[in-house]
Amino acid sequence: MIKKTPRKKTRANKHARIRYTLKGTAERPRLCVYRSLNNIYGQIIDDQKGVTLVSASSLKEDFGGNAEGAKKIGAEIAKKALEKGITKVVFDRGGLMYHGRIKSFAEGAREAGLEF
Repeated sequence: MIKKTPRKKTRANKHARIRYTLKGTAERPRLCVYRSLNNIYGQIIDDQKGVTLVSASSLKEDFGGNAEGAKKIGAEIAKKALEKGITKVVFDRGGLMYHGRIKSFAEGAREAGLEF
């Protein structure tokens, strides 16, 4: 009998492989996005220091976890980042496919002024 690897474990393994090469620095921190079933979360992280510089989520902002809410969260995190002087980031989609809410999040951040 062939056993299928759970989707969550496959995504975690893929994210670990990506994180081996993808690093955030002080000049160009990492914009990490996580999508749960109902919400979306974003953080801008300096991996050299191990510090979260900016964060936003659909829980705190009460935008909802759909594509429109993801776009607003992306714009919100970009606005907070620009206030701290962060203009360029490295986008870490966390092993998730670039479509739907992840794509909306990225488009919202780009439209608000972040470069990646």
